[in-house]
Amino acid sequence: MYGGDEVSAIVIDLGSHTCKAGYAGEDAPKAVFPSVVGAIDQMDVDESDDAEKNSGSGESKNNIRNVDGDKAKGKRKLYVGSQSLGYRRDFMEVVSPLKDGIVADWDIVDSIWDHAFSRECLLIDPKEHPMLLAEPSSNAQQQRERAAELMFEKYKAPALFLAKNAVLTSFASGRATSLVVDCGGGSTTVAPVHDGYVLQKAVATSPIGGEFLTDCLMKSLESKGIAMKPRYSFRRKEIRPGEFQTVDLDFPNTSESYKLYSQRVIASDIKECVCRAPDTPYDESAYSNIPTTSYELPDGQTIEIGADRFKIPDVLFNPSLAHSIPGMESFAEIAPSVRGLPQMVIDSINKCDVDIRRELFSSILLAGGTASMQQLKERLEKDLLEESPQAARVKVLASGNTTERRFSVWIGGSILASLGSFQQMWFSKSEYEEHGASYIQRKCP
Repeated sequence: MYGGDEVSAIVIDLGSHTCKAGYAGEDAPKAVFPSVVGAIDQMDVDESDDAEKNSGSGESKNNIRNVDGDKAKGKRKLYVGSQSLGYRRDFMEVVSPLKDGIVADWDIVDSIWDHAFSRECLLIDPKEHPMLLAEPSSNAQQQRERAAELMFEKYKAPALFLAKNAVLTSFASGRATSLVVDCGGGSTTVAPVHDGYVLQKAVATSPIGGEFLTDCLMKSLESKGIAMKPRYSFRRKEIRPGEFQTVDLDFPNTSESYKLYSQRVIASDIKECVCRAPDTPYDESAYSNIPTTSYELPDGQTIEIGADRFKIPDVLFNPSLAHSIPGMESFAEIAPSVRGLPQMVIDSINKCDVDIRRELFSSILLAGGTASMQQLKERLEKDLLEESPQAARVKVLASGNTTERRFSVWIGGSILASLGSFQQMWFSKSEYEEHGASYIQRKCP
């Protein structure tokens, strides 16, 4: 048991797109930054050191999260946070610690947590705060034990709790039983929650998330001859008041992954600004003559986006649409096994006990960054009404506030960790020292 009521717990949600961190009891996370990092092989750094000195392109040490010495396992330098990733470096690869939503590289997770606790973000000493970590519904025992070891051994946290994403989203809406549809960056997960527990047998996942839709939009625009220049590859010079000239810059040592990351940032903004889910299934002929919407790219080029505004979001409902986008041919291998959002919801509910199906149909919670897309809630509800049993009372619930949809997992953790009745649930450091990391399965089922 841990009785540290007087100190605020820290809530961390490491998602596939962004990491959210902040104090329990607050309305929103204090720190939100990309969950990918820049990595430079030490050999590449040594070779390019002289060139950097000659060019004078240094950067203030305050703005860089270098991971040296003990942390640069595998001889890497890691750069964490929006500011560090926004600064182009020779040979810097952009890498993610997650694969299919599960941690694959703990060194990177370590550097991300370091950044969250540092003066650039929360400015805290982890020894003084209990930690609540959000985890995927399908997280394995080995992963949970590794997280506990790192928190207790390296950060000396006084207490820890691991909570499933779907459960936290359910708590954020004030429900103990619901069907959580989490449209994240790397994937979409449908998970039924009953009395605060995830029903593992009925969890459904799809690789189609926000980043997949961003890739679809990028490929579609490229096929139309629209080139997205990364921000580092040009500078704009004012030749007359209000009139700019774009001058291209050449950086031959830029990695492909960094170039792709920079282009994705732009494509993601286009998606968030102009895309919306169509009211009915997308049809090429019906949407061929719709009015276009303008968007100005960072280099000053104005592009017109027409049918893609509706076609890209509809991939969530009809994955086979991705086949018709030039450059997405690699998706064909996994396409047959990928289901649309309404089918995932119905399949998941059908795998649950008959007694709770009615309640799940009436408490479908939409969460995640991609869930903020316009008209997504209305379209999902409409499709479910058509496909679900007649006796079912379908109700899709989503916060009108996009911040609450985007951060629903973190907000649920913030509420849970601040409850007085929760304080006896913590997995304390003394319990870890007595029973070992495997004891977390009993404390955090």
